[in-house]
Amino acid sequence: MKKILICDDQESVHETIGEYLKLEGMEYVSAFDGLDALEKVKTLDIDLVLLDLMMPKMLGTDVCKEIRKNSNVPIIMLTAKGETVDKIIGLEIGADDYISKPFSPREVVTRVKTVLRRIHSSNIYKPKNILNYDNLRINLDNHEVYINNEILNITPKEIKILYTLALNKGTTLSREYILSEVWGYDYFGDTRVVDTQIKRLRKKIDMDNLNWGIKSVYGVGYKFEVS
Repeated sequence: MKKILICDDQESVHETIGEYLKLEGMEYVSAFDGLDALEKVKTLDIDLVLLDLMMPKMLGTDVCKEIRKNSNVPIIMLTAKGETVDKIIGLEIGADDYISKPFSPREVVTRVKTVLRRIHSSNIYKPKNILNYDNLRINLDNHEVYINNEILNITPKEIKILYTLALNKGTTLSREYILSEVWGYDYFGDTRVVDTQIKRLRKKIDMDNLNWGIKSVYGVGYKFEVS
């Protein structure tokens, strides 16, 4: 039975979504503020987090950042604003999807099932995601990247972007393709999030003495280029 953590300060949200989750054979745990959400993620075996953006004591964005330091549990952000900038921020910090309020409980549960199915399928059909190239080693299963045998401190989304590009060495990948591969085929978000993630990724990689890099292809996307 999948355990879903609902993080929202409105009790009605817990009641309505919770009933629909139970109808789908899932159970749920409630957190009404950001600090409580963090504690439950640390102490309970949570399969997915529904995380409201505007949480008391700690904002949802900060909660998401803290979770991502130690866990890759799927996170769906809930935002009342519905503005593109809020959605992009949520995805940049490690959220797997977002839902704008107002929403129907049925929609939320459908998205929960979709994200869980995507994660499950990934674990079944890709048991060993390890890529080695020159002084670069990417272990997608352990979420680790090594350059010159030194571990790189980057986010899970940044790791998957680098893996996707390196796996297709020399091939220009469109932003849409990268978005689909990294965030999932069912996500139709703003492609600008790809540009932002790659910009941050480049800043974290010391390009000195490397014979490869991430090249921008104007009007198309990016490619892993070897010099």
